[in-house]
Amino acid sequence: MFERLKLLIGDKLELIHTKRVLIIGLGGVGSYAVEGLVRSGIEKFIIVDSDTITLSNLNRQLMTNQNNIGKYKTNEIEKRILEINPNCTVEKVTKFITLDNIQELFYQDIDYVVDACDTLTVKLELIRICKRKNIKLISSMGTGNKMDPSRLKIVDIRKTNYDPIAKKIRKMVKDEKIKGKVMVVCSDEEKRVQIKDKIPSNSFVPATAGLMCASYIINDIVGEDYV
Repeated sequence: MFERLKLLIGDKLELIHTKRVLIIGLGGVGSYAVEGLVRSGIEKFIIVDSDTITLSNLNRQLMTNQNNIGKYKTNEIEKRILEINPNCTVEKVTKFITLDNIQELFYQDIDYVVDACDTLTVKLELIRICKRKNIKLISSMGTGNKMDPSRLKIVDIRKTNYDPIAKKIRKMVKDEKIKGKVMVVCSDEEKRVQIKDKIPSNSFVPATAGLMCASYIINDIVGEDYV
């Protein structure tokens, strides 16, 4: 099934098969990150989300449809992964992650983390943990209230602007003197509309961010010559 990919990367596919990826958050960004990874040869997944599928998810979350409303996102993503590649192993964590239980996710060796969660305290702690454990992390900043996916970039957090989540993370990185790059997917597009209670979103900006998270991991595995 990976014949076309092997034409690009050759024997590096076997290395991709060996890597374990933790994805936290299976919404518009996380679901597409999983899709990009499984179709690129990743076979070891830890997927984390506490939510069930709702009607409002249908415009942007890959595994959602009219027939699985009310079902857990972790279960539906697992089904999709195994339908694409039955050789995959999938560990599901169907709980809300907080500072109290986040360490439970790191009981085994992890090669990469995709942070697609919405909780700022968890995003900050993931950076700390991954730095301590020398785990590669790619973190998605805000993708709501955007209309131009071409404005998304993979950059060090210190080079971000216009994103309120990134601003808070930049401050933490500076205050705690975090060394080395903290890689994120971030848009430099300003807010489109001003709405207090809900975050507007579409199908293509979160999806693009998720695929960019996947591309960061795969390109890192195969080496800089492929970037």
